[in-house]
Amino acid sequence: MGSGTVAVLGNGPVGQTAALLLARWGVRVVVVDGRPGRDRIGSKSICQQRDVLDVWDSVGAGRAIAAEGVTWTTARTFCRDRELFACALPDPGVSAFPPFVNISQSRTEEILDERIAAQPLIDVRWDHEVTGIDQDDAGVTVTCRTGGGPREIRADYAVAATGAHGGVRRMLGVAFDGRSFDDLFLICDIRADLPGWANERRFYFDPSWNPGRQVLIHPCPGRTFRIDWQVPAGYDLAAEEVSGGLDARIRAIVGDRPYEVVWKSVYRFSSRVADRMRVGRVLLAGDCAHVYSPFGARGLNSGVGDAENAAWKLAYALRGEAGPGLLESYHAERHAAALENLEVTSATMDFLVPQDDAARRHRADVLARAATDATARSQVDSGRLAEPFWYVASPLTTPDPERPFAGRPPRGHVPPPGPGVLLPDAPVTARRDHMRALARDGFLALTTEGVTLRDVPVPVLALAEIDRTGGLAKALGARPGEIWLVRPDAYVAAVLYDPADLSAALRRALGEVVTG
Repeated sequence: MGSGTVAVLGNGPVGQTAALLLARWGVRVVVVDGRPGRDRIGSKSICQQRDVLDVWDSVGAGRAIAAEGVTWTTARTFCRDRELFACALPDPGVSAFPPFVNISQSRTEEILDERIAAQPLIDVRWDHEVTGIDQDDAGVTVTCRTGGGPREIRADYAVAATGAHGGVRRMLGVAFDGRSFDDLFLICDIRADLPGWANERRFYFDPSWNPGRQVLIHPCPGRTFRIDWQVPAGYDLAAEEVSGGLDARIRAIVGDRPYEVVWKSVYRFSSRVADRMRVGRVLLAGDCAHVYSPFGARGLNSGVGDAENAAWKLAYALRGEAGPGLLESYHAERHAAALENLEVTSATMDFLVPQDDAARRHRADVLARAATDATARSQVDSGRLAEPFWYVASPLTTPDPERPFAGRPPRGHVPPPGPGVLLPDAPVTARRDHMRALARDGFLALTTEGVTLRDVPVPVLALAEIDRTGGLAKALGARPGEIWLVRPDAYVAAVLYDPADLSAALRRALGEVVTG
């Protein structure tokens, strides 16, 4: 099949990202979706993290999304009407993008669609509902129901990004264990002028205008604010609209200013993770593989991480450059990421909605002390914001005893650079203007002072020659005599001290069996 073909099932932002990244690697892509066309309703997943913007930048969409979105750098947390603390979001390097950008999912999809329309390797087919998936040693056959009758699509591999609905998972025999929460949440997109609120996220515990429950407020483009209220079981939105209660609820936040309700919905959510994210030649991604509570913005952001991980590994497999363990490492790495996200978001929900008297007393005590006690402040959990996962335990990562992983870092921080950690970003003088953009062209080796590499199977860049500001060396904590092997998704695969070790580390990073 030449460069090979991948079927992407689902044309939401995760499927779009996977398709664009695969095409960037020269892979032909067929994208199918059962809907008749694009939905453009509501804000949905609005909060795009810096490292996700980096991924989108590699396919020409990151800067457009960032330019249209609202940048915020501060997360404020309140109890009742008193501010407990504010968290600034750090940058370990000198990134091309801000920590977070808020923009509606529908607009993000439109921008990605524009890039897809300009990409001749991507064929998009709406009104193609997946009804069957069959695999053999040579590829995947996807059967679809269409308005013109059944259709079959043949591909080398498939990426299933069909959302939380379980049809494709059931076809593949994948379990989706977890729990659903009884609590309801009301979401409204409100257009209004709220001076001083346009560049920060606000979270309220037990405000006087939603007693006993929580409210989350995010700024969005066009003077729009996304507001999520926790509401009681049995909440009736239609009845509240008729009674004037919805207007009162909104005015408790916006005051007597004019406002417009752009979109509204009531939702209940689940926390679930698929037991397998690779089934033969099919890789599960996004909500098809995991769903979480929305506090922390770990849904779409982690789905883009799935898409990038899948894309480069499928591309290398189709080029015949992958070892036998490379595709299986997709499950190993992204399932571990999904479980990490599940643990983090479940802890948040347990704090937001305590399930017993002991948990309620603990939360009340923490919130009471948090205004003056920094120790208590660190225990307030309104959602640990999205962050890249670290592949320190991956079969592709060569560990370095001189750079041990110290575990999950404090909230708002990233782990020190080392094997398995995403490379910090900084401006460089090379064919790309930032380090991560350069790394995403393929495997490469970064060398520090005192290292010379010859006749090696990857491009070699001397840090001293490309690090024009010194920001990258500082962010890395680079020392003389080091070789940093970087993967095509900008993760560090190894930090080495002997050039003779580079070949083995590369083979390991490509999924080949390495002994000794």
